[in-house]
Amino acid sequence: MNNLSEWFGKSVGLSPALQDKLLFSILVILVLWLLRRLIMRIAAKHISDVRIRYQWRKTSSYIVFGLGIWLIGRIWIEAFQSIATFLGLLTAGLAIALKDPVMNLAGWAFIIWRKPFEVEDRIQIGEHAGDVIDLRIFEFTLLEIGNWVDADQSTGRVIHIPNGKVFTKVLANYTKGFQFLWNEIPVLITFESDWEKAKAILLKIANKRTEHLTESAKRKVREAAKKFLIFYSKLAPIVYTSVKDSGVLLSIRYLCEPRRRRGSEHAIWEDVLREFAKCEDIDFAYPTQRFYNNKLEGKVGVETGHRPD
Repeated sequence: MNNLSEWFGKSVGLSPALQDKLLFSILVILVLWLLRRLIMRIAAKHISDVRIRYQWRKTSSYIVFGLGIWLIGRIWIEAFQSIATFLGLLTAGLAIALKDPVMNLAGWAFIIWRKPFEVEDRIQIGEHAGDVIDLRIFEFTLLEIGNWVDADQSTGRVIHIPNGKVFTKVLANYTKGFQFLWNEIPVLITFESDWEKAKAILLKIANKRTEHLTESAKRKVREAAKKFLIFYSKLAPIVYTSVKDSGVLLSIRYLCEPRRRRGSEHAIWEDVLREFAKCEDIDFAYPTQRFYNNKLEGKVGVETGHRPD
């Protein structure tokens, strides 16, 4: 064994002490890898729930990674007396050589500590939006929504975003805090329509489609108020009235769950179309052009083509 060590030292140029450290480091990595594989094999055999298995996989990864850093640090740094000393030296070295990976690692620590989002949350960070499907030490993964698909529905693309982006991009969470969205549906009717009747119909439809959310929303607001300055005096649907160039605009404002915005619009619009079809005094408005016939309308000066002085 000594002869092998001497031959290897002469061939590679490593001292026996350095060879020992390298060998012990490889053994630590191998043992920890086998330990994690064993844990995951046992978890897969006894746990059928996908979410719980995912949590086991992520937790075991974090524990094995931290344990490996600590053990290998003890091997390579002889003067290592405490975890704080080791982490200080490690951070200083990495901060100089690996700026982006260090920022991503700090971002991961921030996500774990402050929890601006968790797996299964729907978020938007910068220009990207989607459901968080994985969280790793250097990046998190979104199942994209929006883009070329309307109403916040999935595109099917998977986006990998560096954790450091939480420090440089605006982050919006659809599901933390209030846990509901305010959605609006604009309905434009003609000036000749009975707008008060149309408004009553829209309010009735909105109440029917959202009555199950109101009580739940009240509870969520009370919970959110413990952590954030969130308060609403009115959570029931409302229809706002305004006037546009082409007619009277009635805007339905109502609560919906973040992942059911398109479904709620679909249901409400179908009800609106059915109810308005029954009313002869309500018509949808749209941009139109009007042409004037001066002869028929009897305008002065049409025969000579000029107006009198």
